[in-house]
Amino acid sequence: QVQLVESGGGLVQAGGSLRLSCAASGLTFADYAMAWFRQAPGKEREFVAAIHKSSGSTYAHSVKGRFTISRDNDKNTVYLQMNSLEPEDTAVYYCAADWAPTGWVNKYRAVQYDYWGQGTQVTVSS
Repeated sequence: QVQLVESGGGLVQAGGSLRLSCAASGLTFADYAMAWFRQAPGKEREFVAAIHKSSGSTYAHSVKGRFTISRDNDKNTVYLQMNSLEPEDTAVYYCAADWAPTGWVNKYRAVQYDYWGQGTQVTVSS
């Protein structure tokens, strides 16, 4: 049974930083592309960042230069370091996994991912 468990969310002032973690179990972690999405109230779930062993990392334009995605395959964990946070970054952040044992083409739509975590709330105050 695949499980993705996010942690690290919270309340932070604008300009601050948070690091999210997503611990995966029940899968061969290195064979998966891992991604972060977010969903604000009343809005659709949107792509934030993704990482895969063959294609590296990719980011949404709105977070590029402020957020960094990384992974530790020994710990089955993917991270999202978020710096220079803005009130517009307020959302529930979700971890997602897409099976990709060899190559991977960047995927930006939520429906393209196989597994999801339960989400962690990030609130940025102005």
